[in-house]
Amino acid sequence: CRKLEAKNLIVFRVKRRRFWIMAESSSSSPTEEIVRLIKRLSSYVAFKMSSLFSTPIRNLDSRSIGAIAGLAIAVIFTWRAIRTQPGEPQRRRPKRRLQSPESSSAAPDEDNGVQDVVDQFFQPAKPTLGQIVRQRLSEGRKVTCRLLGVILEESSPEELQVKQATVRSSVMEVLLEITKCCDLYLMERVVDDESEAKVLQALETAGIFTSGGLVKDKVLFCSTEIGRTSFVRQLEPDWHIDTNPEISTQLARFIKFQLHVSAAKPERTVPNVFTSQSIEQFFGCP
Repeated sequence: CRKLEAKNLIVFRVKRRRFWIMAESSSSSPTEEIVRLIKRLSSYVAFKMSSLFSTPIRNLDSRSIGAIAGLAIAVIFTWRAIRTQPGEPQRRRPKRRLQSPESSSAAPDEDNGVQDVVDQFFQPAKPTLGQIVRQRLSEGRKVTCRLLGVILEESSPEELQVKQATVRSSVMEVLLEITKCCDLYLMERVVDDESEAKVLQALETAGIFTSGGLVKDKVLFCSTEIGRTSFVRQLEPDWHIDTNPEISTQLARFIKFQLHVSAAKPERTVPNVFTSQSIEQFFGCP
């Protein structure tokens, strides 16, 4: 495509075809002449396009297609040439207005507000409780947990003999998230069958068997602390949660990770045994 410019004549040569567009020489301003020139050129291009596309596409030969492409290129180059004419004076930039004391004091507040919105938009999303649970458990698939002092408000088997068992409300959300990603087993030492029935009734009332993936067959009872240790070793979990420091020490060689729930940090620490005041605190719950 070649463009030739004369005083008031612009010639386009596309695929051996010439198109002349005459610019009116009058006393009008250069801007008006440019507008007229663009209008005539666009009208001509629209006419040619309508005449070409009125026929089926199959009947279009390579010359017609080349003419369409040439016209498009010509329009682009003409527009760019008109915009970059050297004779036009450049527009002056408007002078920057001086801000009044009131507006200058308000500007930093507006900037701070915009920055707060940007920071809030780009800040990392807060992880859900389920994501935190899976992360803290190191993607473990099996968890064993003691009931007294962890899930239940009572801390000794003797308390279950004199009153009803009560599930701690603050632990329910964490417990349900553990059942979603892990095979959970609950276990406890009890003195009699009545205490066992109280524990099962408390768990059922709290909705652990209906809302979570826990079943009654995964709630185990024994009469000695050695029995609970035996349960853990036979199940071979990835995590065990307990309140007895002696059991945590004995199982440290066999269990990958343990959580020792205690208000005071034990004197002897094992690398794979973590300590927290509660199970919900360990998973970052308030």
